[in-house]
Amino acid sequence: MALYRYKGINEVGKIMQGRISAANEVDLEKRVEDMGLELISCNEASAGRSLFGNKKITRQELINFCLHMEQMHSVGVPIMQWLDDLRDSIENPRFREVVSTMIVSIEGGKTLSESMNEFPWVFDEIFVSLIRVGEHSGELSKVLQNIIESLKWQDEMAAQTRKALKYPIFVGTIVIGVVFFLMLYLVPQMIDFISNMGHTIPIHTRALLMVSNFFTDYWYLLISVPVVSAVLARYLIKTQPSVRFYFDSMVLDLWLVGPIVRKIILSRFANYFALLYSSGVTVLNSMEISEAIAGNKKISQALYEARHQIADGVKMSDSMENAELFPPLVVRMIKMGESTGGLDTALLNVSYFYNRDVKESIEKLQSLIEPVMTVVLGVILLWVMVSVLGPVYDIISKV
Repeated sequence: MALYRYKGINEVGKIMQGRISAANEVDLEKRVEDMGLELISCNEASAGRSLFGNKKITRQELINFCLHMEQMHSVGVPIMQWLDDLRDSIENPRFREVVSTMIVSIEGGKTLSESMNEFPWVFDEIFVSLIRVGEHSGELSKVLQNIIESLKWQDEMAAQTRKALKYPIFVGTIVIGVVFFLMLYLVPQMIDFISNMGHTIPIHTRALLMVSNFFTDYWYLLISVPVVSAVLARYLIKTQPSVRFYFDSMVLDLWLVGPIVRKIILSRFANYFALLYSSGVTVLNSMEISEAIAGNKKISQALYEARHQIADGVKMSDSMENAELFPPLVVRMIKMGESTGGLDTALLNVSYFYNRDVKESIEKLQSLIEPVMTVVLGVILLWVMVSVLGPVYDIISKV
């Protein structure tokens, strides 16, 4: 199969272009026609270039995709027909080509889950596992409903996180800008004026002068060092497992932020585990998949140890308790679910509780950050005013 770049025109005369795999140009023309396009031109694309361009597939597009899938499957529309309809209705060219390639794979004998598994950057491991379970159990519509609810939950969590970060980033940027303006421009001029008057400079004014001189002489370091440090830390976190484990452990222990991150991860674990388990995935397989999507190496390690204890015959609740990383609430709810046979329901209750708790914690953190940032800016301005205006006042009063 070669990779081709094509240009085609649809029924209303709109020019469409993209990339798609085909055996030859004749096969390419057939595949483009299957997409409802008339081929205008084509040429073989470079193998080193991205097949799907640069436009990202958003979570909302994935939710709409699943909604259409669920609606069409629930009324008995054949899979190839609703995939064709979905492909024609998708505006994102990157996503449209993904669906086109899925159609080709299914025509070649693959299942829906196997065709989705070719695109892990679109359909993650949990998504593919749930679709596979739905195919085997005949409950694909129910599984799609669960996936839709999970995607909506992820979208809501992401919105809460953005909401929590938006104000601190904005105010933090303002504070840093004000500090640089004061130290690089305003303070040197005022200090020069005070020094020229020939009076003794107070210690707090000399301290301000030292800070201002440091900003003036080493401003490039103040800008470059944090950026270089952040890039280097990100590289080490991605490439060194030990550094990633240490960083994830440190995040969980951070004051104020750590407990919120822990609740988000546990809420995600409980939600995904309940989704997998209720769809028919075994406890061990659900645990293994949950390890991969935990997003924190320390918690992933705890889940790994708990899974091996379960494989050795230990109850899930006991294995979680032995890991000493999961709060008593999680252990207690899992134990209750084991005794009643409703493990998925118990985990969904855990997810609901933590989801609500995360929202409240983020709101509290945001309400705390606002006055803290205001106080920080006020203290800096007060220090500058006292250090600059104080000597000026003394000079004027002596005159």
